[in-house]
Amino acid sequence: MKIIIDADACPVVDIAVGIAKERNFKCIIVCDNAHFIQKNGAITVIVDKGADSADCRIANLAEQGDVVITQDYGLAALVLGKGGKALNQNGLIYTDTNIENLLFTRYIGKKERMAGNRTKGPKKRTAQNDADFIKVFNLYLDSI
Repeated sequence: MKIIIDADACPVVDIAVGIAKERNFKCIIVCDNAHFIQKNGAITVIVDKGADSADCRIANLAEQGDVVITQDYGLAALVLGKGGKALNQNGLIYTDTNIENLLFTRYIGKKERMAGNRTKGPKKRTAQNDADFIKVFNLYLDSI
């Protein structure tokens, strides 16, 4: 089992790598060449900059039982389809039960933006978000 981090715009890279290192899990950071991220205790995989290039690489790297940290619902769905596990930077665990609704919500938001309407962006990140991620990530790894 390995932990794969979708590192482009991921606010919990340091936290996730630290936890993976403490628990002796193999950790892979995937980022494009505009966001070169290198951390002690993790392998960095760099892909060309481009739409979904990091996501495609992560989907190819992920295997059954792997844990992927991503905020991309589409990537999470691909990982779940391969028998992997996925969670986001706030500790939301993606499941077969919630992924369909999340993808539908993303679709509706995209349609709204294409129609010229404004949608709300994410709320400003807080220390509580980090604490929630740490708690859920540790519990998640304990259950594996």
